[in-house]
Amino acid sequence: MNNVLTSMLVLAFAGAVPAAHAQDIKPDAAAGEKKVAMCIGCHGIPEYKASFPELHMVPKISGQNAKYIAAALNGYKSGDRKHPTMRGLAGTLTDQDIADISAFYEANVVEAAPVPEAPAVQPRPEVAALLTKGACVSCHGANFSKPIDGTYPKIAGQYADYLYVALKAYKVTGSPIIGRGNAIMAGQVKQFSNVELKAMAQYIASLPGDLQTRPESRFRQASR
Repeated sequence: MNNVLTSMLVLAFAGAVPAAHAQDIKPDAAAGEKKVAMCIGCHGIPEYKASFPELHMVPKISGQNAKYIAAALNGYKSGDRKHPTMRGLAGTLTDQDIADISAFYEANVVEAAPVPEAPAVQPRPEVAALLTKGACVSCHGANFSKPIDGTYPKIAGQYADYLYVALKAYKVTGSPIIGRGNAIMAGQVKQFSNVELKAMAQYIASLPGDLQTRPESRFRQASR
């Protein structure tokens, strides 16, 4: 269906980084590990919940495509993605910081079972019809974990309530603090009621995927 259903959770950022400058940036995951202090307080705690704009699980980002993470951070930085906390944090990052942090989280995974090429569990007929209407697999892959481009997110196994909140954000217009500016996604999600969006999100969340929340070592040490 971005940056989340044919582009679900898909972002479009034109000219966010000048081409000549972008060529000078080489992502460094090791450097990124030293730059995530502002991230781990939410994304480094399993099952941590956020309360804005409503109560939901903070998304899993370890194992996510680096290009997608970078696109999302640039979206918060530019204001295309409206979220006061994330915009404030992203606004402190340089282009090199964003590249390094994105590379770190893409690589920050533990060994897991390979994600099957096709979902082992098929959706209910009514949910299948919704996914077909949204053409979700055309961007995110048949298993929702193999998008056609790195700037599109993996969504299989992502928290259902986060996917639901993200999808609804594309419906919002005119708010200075809530919403996501993406014409493709806005067109997709406006076809569906919130009940339908929730049903799709719940199915996609039930599938095995690559996404993880990895506790940061300093939290483990502090808990001993």
